[in-house]
Amino acid sequence: MLALTPTSIFVHPQNPKPFSFSRVSSFIVRAFSKFPGDSDSDDSPDEIQSRRSNYSGVKLEETVDVKTGKLRLDSWVSSRINGISRARVQSSIRSGLVSVNGRVTDKVSHTVKGGDKVNCTIADLKPLRAEPEDIPLDIVYEDDHVLVVNKPAHMVVHPAPGNATGTLVSGILHHCSLPTVSFQGEEVLSDVEDTSDDELNLFPANQSPYGVDSSVMREPSVRPGIVHRLDKGTSGLLVVAKVVPVLQTEQSLANLAEQFKKHTIKRVYVSITCGVPTSVSGRIDIPIGRDSNNRIRMVAIPGSHKGGRARNAASRYKVIEKLAGGGSALVEWRLETGRTHQIRAHAKYLGIPLLGDEVYGGTKNMALSLLQPKTPPRSHGKLSQLISGIERPCLHALTLGFKHPYTGENIHFTRLPPADFAEVLSELRAISTEKVTRLHKSSPLL
Repeated sequence: MLALTPTSIFVHPQNPKPFSFSRVSSFIVRAFSKFPGDSDSDDSPDEIQSRRSNYSGVKLEETVDVKTGKLRLDSWVSSRINGISRARVQSSIRSGLVSVNGRVTDKVSHTVKGGDKVNCTIADLKPLRAEPEDIPLDIVYEDDHVLVVNKPAHMVVHPAPGNATGTLVSGILHHCSLPTVSFQGEEVLSDVEDTSDDELNLFPANQSPYGVDSSVMREPSVRPGIVHRLDKGTSGLLVVAKVVPVLQTEQSLANLAEQFKKHTIKRVYVSITCGVPTSVSGRIDIPIGRDSNNRIRMVAIPGSHKGGRARNAASRYKVIEKLAGGGSALVEWRLETGRTHQIRAHAKYLGIPLLGDEVYGGTKNMALSLLQPKTPPRSHGKLSQLISGIERPCLHALTLGFKHPYTGENIHFTRLPPADFAEVLSELRAISTEKVTRLHKSSPLL
């Protein structure tokens, strides 16, 4: 089963040396279909790509087993076509390509039962478009080679089915005065975090990403530009590489990608958790794979080996503060690998799901069950109101550091968590706080 890989956005600098627009248009932006180099299976890239492309037009004609209870139509069809996403099935249903007992239905939640005859044809993937949008961006740093952005929570990094507008890519297109781009859509795992940074491939040493003719752009073997991503619900720092039609910028892109591959990028996250881990600091070296019971969720799987359905993943954590009598904690995370939903899956494995992370167990009920026994009854009303207002996992990419791909200078950036995170932290601190370990002395959270 495929995991996500980075999407490319090639950004032309705001103040380039003069040359014709026809030449500029060869280089400005291109988004490519996702390469299958990061997979949860042992299949070769060719096998994965062949199977994935064959979903378009796949037909299912089957009678629901009489032993089967009542099921949603989209769920049942998804279970009958190995590896397909429910989002892809839902798109096919809404397109009128599915019938039950001879009658077309476009309702994805239609109930099927034993004995029902289902006919389904999987719809073609529709191209996605990234339109320039005038979206306010918090640009932390910008030069001719890189762009560092402080991403707000609830913003998706790149267009995907169900999130075609309001993306970071669209904002960058507008910021850099670039045109609309189109690329092949794919069903994706929603809310992606730093996705398999260690699986990025670099340009071969003798291969340029551009053809001999400057008016034609070849597809490179890696999609540089956005070389890592953050979940929709995660706020914080993210670096984007710019591309200009000169050799050193191609070299800069490869350099930045190589830093992610070698894990020399400094990334520090902070989270607010449900509960406090048994050990206040540690290293989690537990592989992560897709949850077989929930396609949009990953799971830590002890004892798995590379080549199985899980892949190696390592995170370091330390508790900075115990909050609200130990019902919650401020936890710092440092990633050694970059798996999908890595922090969220490892936090759940530790028994401390992130506050507000409904997908990984950090539900409002879970939070209150831990907080209320440890806090004075007089604070329970305010606490319930606070928790009910949390709309995303309390996770923020606090610090980002890397070697500048052109100058070689080590540069570091830190940005405070946004107001929603800060409010939750402040209210929990007001109940009680106990310092455990310290962030770096320069940290704004001290």
